[in-house]
Amino acid sequence: MTSIVAAFALTAEMVATATGGQLVAGRAERTFETVSIDSRTIGPGALFIALRGDHFDGHDFIDGVVAKGAAGLLVSRPRESFSPKTTPEVVILVGDTLRALQELGRFVRRQSGARVVAITCSAGKTTTKEVIADFLSERFRVFRNVGNLNNHIGLPLSLIELRHGADVGVVELGMNHTGEIRTLVSLAQPDVRVWINVGDAHLGHFDSRDALASAKAEILEDLAPDTLVVANADDAFVMQHVASASPARLVTFGESAAANVRATNVVDRGFDGTTADVRTPKGDVTIHVPLPGRAHLMNVLAATAVAAELGVSLDAIQSHAAKLQPVARRGRSLTTNGVRVVDDSYNASPAAVRAMIAALASTKASGRRLAVLGEMLELGTNAHALHANCGAAAASAHVDELVAVGGPAADGFIEGARAAGMDASHLHRFADSRAAAPALARLVQPGDVVLIKGSRGTRMDVIADALASGGAR
Repeated sequence: MTSIVAAFALTAEMVATATGGQLVAGRAERTFETVSIDSRTIGPGALFIALRGDHFDGHDFIDGVVAKGAAGLLVSRPRESFSPKTTPEVVILVGDTLRALQELGRFVRRQSGARVVAITCSAGKTTTKEVIADFLSERFRVFRNVGNLNNHIGLPLSLIELRHGADVGVVELGMNHTGEIRTLVSLAQPDVRVWINVGDAHLGHFDSRDALASAKAEILEDLAPDTLVVANADDAFVMQHVASASPARLVTFGESAAANVRATNVVDRGFDGTTADVRTPKGDVTIHVPLPGRAHLMNVLAATAVAAELGVSLDAIQSHAAKLQPVARRGRSLTTNGVRVVDDSYNASPAAVRAMIAALASTKASGRRLAVLGEMLELGTNAHALHANCGAAAASAHVDELVAVGGPAADGFIEGARAAGMDASHLHRFADSRAAAPALARLVQPGDVVLIKGSRGTRMDVIADALASGGAR
């Protein structure tokens, strides 16, 4: 495939110009192979940006990064403050290294000529990013940000990679406070803006879901007539805001009759995927989504809307969709000793937990269905009630065994399930994942399907790994 965007080298002069910095040592034409803020992974030819945080200062590691071959330093301390042994090729002095990183990311994004697709939502950002990137790779050279580099530090680092000649960059915009999406939009200047949903993640930082929706609506700021907004027609919070998304071009997706990209005749097989007939402005197509749970159908519909608008054929979308695989720790299945473990341990919100419980209930199983749920964080004063709601959902879905892991809020799982009629003999409570792992290994049997989900801080991956290695008793 021939790129329509040319790659370019990142020079010391370019960095100084972009950041408003002063080149105090080295040649202006010196180029950098990579850009890094991490002294542990620095390599030869790199530009090291010495960020400062509440508990660290990158300037303290300068001797080490120069010894590893860093070609340049972007710093906010005068050259004279370095060790006499430190002799980097290039030193660029700025007032604030974080702001300089962001300005460099913004500069490269503009210089690259790439189109940028940006995604925000409460649940599903990473999966949607991966699916959009996969679909667009049929026609374009695509860059996607790695992992969850989606904040005020990770996003500019990702944008700097657009210098390598990608036609399209697909990035996530993460947030947990008002104003953060606004900052990220100003850096990415996205041509396509995708808003998947408004859930209950990070509610501890907001007074209500309305306030959370308003913060996410910052993705709609500074729209141009040629900006494409792709929005969830089934989410009332999203649609309330995009209704005023003028002057951009709006394409909606969902199952509602008003959606531009609409799924009908949906067949939900739980963790084994979903099949639907999809109507689009470009024609109709039947899509099989082998990702776990019906919620992923919405992510694929959003990706279909983006890809079709950017010229990818429906046949190609259909073909790529059928080959999708879950991202690690986000619903990937592994069967060991007859036990199917669905590892969705990367993170959790109440809406995402309920969606995966529904997927568990829709999955064929010769044995029992077990939900192993870790405490969800950042839910504020509503934490107990939201956990109880998820416990009730597990009981209503006729989950055979419910295992709750974590701090006091996780008591809500048990209380909600018991209140909804689940027998206490099928309810199990553990303070942490290391205590739960061996007990669960004794509990599972061949034929069981086990869902493992919780916030990262609860370390549910410990349980997933233990089961994957040991399986049934």
